[in-house]
Amino acid sequence: MSQIPITVAGSERQVEQGTTAAELFADDSRVVVARVNGELRDLAHVLADGDAVEPVDVASEDGLNVLRHSCAHVMAQAVQQVNPDAKLGIGPPIRDGFYYDFDVAEPFTPDDLKKLEKVMQRIINEGQTFVRREISDADALTELAAEPYKCELVGLKGGMSHDDAEAGAGVEVGEGTLTIYDNVRRDGSRAWGDLCRGPHLPNTKILGNAFKLMRSAAAYWRGDQRNQQLQRLYGTAWPTKDELKAYLDRLAEAEKRDHRKLGVELDLYSFPDEIGSGLPVFHPKGGVIKRVMEDYVRQRHIDEGFLYVGTPHIAKDGLFHTSGHLPYYADTMFPPLHVDEERNDAGEVTKAGQDYRLKAMNCPMHNLIYRSRGRSYRELPLRLFEFGSVYRYEKSGVIHGLTRVRGFAQDDSHSYVTAEQAGDEIRHLLDFVLGLLRDFGLDDFYLELSTRDDSDKFIGSDEQWAEATRILEEACTSTGLELVPDPGGAAYYGPKVSVQAKDAIGRTWQMSTIQYDFNQPERFELEYQAADGSRQRPVMIHSAKFGSIERFMGVLVEHYAGAFPPWLSPVQVLGVPVAEDFEPYLQEVLDQLAAKGIRVELDRSDDRFPKKIRNASKSKVPFVLIAGGEDRDAGAVSFRYRSGEQKNGVPIADAVAEIVEAVESRRQV
Repeated sequence: MSQIPITVAGSERQVEQGTTAAELFADDSRVVVARVNGELRDLAHVLADGDAVEPVDVASEDGLNVLRHSCAHVMAQAVQQVNPDAKLGIGPPIRDGFYYDFDVAEPFTPDDLKKLEKVMQRIINEGQTFVRREISDADALTELAAEPYKCELVGLKGGMSHDDAEAGAGVEVGEGTLTIYDNVRRDGSRAWGDLCRGPHLPNTKILGNAFKLMRSAAAYWRGDQRNQQLQRLYGTAWPTKDELKAYLDRLAEAEKRDHRKLGVELDLYSFPDEIGSGLPVFHPKGGVIKRVMEDYVRQRHIDEGFLYVGTPHIAKDGLFHTSGHLPYYADTMFPPLHVDEERNDAGEVTKAGQDYRLKAMNCPMHNLIYRSRGRSYRELPLRLFEFGSVYRYEKSGVIHGLTRVRGFAQDDSHSYVTAEQAGDEIRHLLDFVLGLLRDFGLDDFYLELSTRDDSDKFIGSDEQWAEATRILEEACTSTGLELVPDPGGAAYYGPKVSVQAKDAIGRTWQMSTIQYDFNQPERFELEYQAADGSRQRPVMIHSAKFGSIERFMGVLVEHYAGAFPPWLSPVQVLGVPVAEDFEPYLQEVLDQLAAKGIRVELDRSDDRFPKKIRNASKSKVPFVLIAGGEDRDAGAVSFRYRSGEQKNGVPIADAVAEIVEAVESRRQV
């Protein structure tokens, strides 16, 4: 048999004609798929003359996606084995797991999930092989005649919308030839099959027992609420049982930290049905945290050269046509409010009305402030900032506590600069943002650079995008932080950089954003007079440090598990007298702290002392001061910390100094 040249992980090799990727990497059990000429391929793929081949480890992002998508197939196979009438929807891999949608007569129950796991394990133990098979459109429609949703996907081939791709249809069909993946038993018989682009694991046995079905939920076909409602099964799969256990442990810890639950327990905020979905209200203790956050970021903006402005919550919808948000952003804006229309007694319109919109962003109004008078290059950078309340029509299914809401306040700022100043301004904003995050206890982060793709949702010339992207990238690189590309994730009007921060249990959250905008200055005809007397367009740079105060607070609640550092805590010191007789003495100590700006409370309840201590622990107050007879006689107090540790007989002056220092330094205790 003749040999052919190929390149393996950058090194040239000669292999026998007909060699598969599986044979190439047979000595490495962690390789589950191969990248051939830049495309992911099954290990059964036969290599051709000149191919460039790279192994894909099961723990890599691509490897995990293949593992999880293969597990989704096994789950779907198990569902149809138990319920042959179940119709198949879409089953893509997602972050940390996978899902599959089914049209079934009855919703899945927790008991159903346990039964399905046992059926899946039997399929896995059989060591069924995933076998790729090309098929024509006509033959696919014949073979899949009993699967109406799959037939609909066949009709989408080559014309898939962005929403369909977002809904996971891309794992099923693409631009090229249709393929079906058969699950084949060791005796060669076909156990099951599914329309799929692949690739997949070589066989089911690789899944082992490191998988779990997590939950079920309702989901609309292709993500459109006008379509049939299906049942979605979520699962997770990992390379090893230990990694599965570690993931489940992280989930359990995340559940304990759930800001929705802690918000109730700590009396911070709530989500009344009477107000509406995604519209939180802040209780007094939550209001303290919100005010401290606002006071901090307002002063930081002033220190960084920003000018504080204010704008209304609604505006004529023509403003958002000028900015380009309508129609580009229309789906996430609330419907228009039609006002000022007048009719006569016959119902005929005598005065045309006007459509207003709840604002979804503050930038158009800031542009009007900039445009309110002539500007000189000497004024630039001109930095405007406000706490702007904005409203976005998020679908009800994605609303989640404080982290995905319909009404929120942005610490929104816009820098108007010359093109030459843009790079320095972005570096200035990045320094501002990173310092802010560190002050709030988030110090593990990387940057993500969102650019445009080939879709038609972006405006502007290639030259404008290239220049804006270059400036952002250079500014990001100067920080020394890891920079991760995000093709297609930009706003329609320009590229952006976002700070991705890890919390205390390793989850990544998108926090602050900085966006380069060459579009709105042109739409609003913004100008400044240059040094040579010519009229020039400024560059507009959007930045939000918290992003949303509500979302940032939700992240902080989960990061700290409700045990805020003293400077953020609603109550910084709680006084707990051993008995009622010591209340006056302890109140005097608290008064000294209050005089220094410390937020204090005295527990005057009728509860017995041990219960007061338990209540103090549940409230997560950073400092609990206790006073009994010995403390009063010595002019001292006893500290009880959140860890349960206690320090007795601390002189009052020392106690006050320790607490004030902890608050002023913004350190955790």
